[in-house]
Amino acid sequence: MNQQAALPIRVFLVEDQNILLWGLQQLIKNNEPQVQLVGSSPNNKDAISAIVAATPDVILLDLDIQDENTLKVSDIVSATRTSVLLITRNNDSTVQDKAIFDGGRGILDRHATPEIFLEAINKVHQGQLWLDRLATGRVFVALSLKENNKSMDEKSCKLSTLTERERMIVTFIFENSGDSARTIAEKLYISESTLRNHLTSIYGKLGISNRFELISFTLKNNYALTLA
Repeated sequence: MNQQAALPIRVFLVEDQNILLWGLQQLIKNNEPQVQLVGSSPNNKDAISAIVAATPDVILLDLDIQDENTLKVSDIVSATRTSVLLITRNNDSTVQDKAIFDGGRGILDRHATPEIFLEAINKVHQGQLWLDRLATGRVFVALSLKENNKSMDEKSCKLSTLTERERMIVTFIFENSGDSARTIAEKLYISESTLRNHLTSIYGKLGISNRFELISFTLKNNYALTLA
């Protein structure tokens, strides 16, 4: 049985410069049925309705035309959930990275060859990012820092739920990790049952289940306990 022919990638152009718009239109028309032009619009807020009506697979957006009246990448992504491929001659990494964090799927130099344009459209349509190695590295580092900060925020939130007494007990257990529960209770001048009650509360707040995990948690976050 013959496989059904792949559907063309539906492309929408958001571009104000007539020469570049014409060139992109010709590029797409010359490479049908791999790609199909389903519409174009100047870069303004009214473009959203045209994009939604055209139901494209990939949107080519000129990143160099950006002011208070133009579409932002985040506007398009939130309204259409469509892959946005950005075209630019601006080498400002801050501008490019912001566009990617806002939801853009790739950056294309407007002087790229037709073959590169078509390859980028295809890759973005497949769900991949189209970035050079430097940009990929910057995005990876930024996302890693964001995730680390999120993790630290979550740990700080957990630590903030401990009472002053519970913080003292956690620190004391960490400093006397080799002692038995009875010895620790005696040093704290409380009964073992009272210590168990404190530990049950502490374990629940920190999302752990035993002394080993408590010591491990404290070892990783001791600065937060001592500074909190």
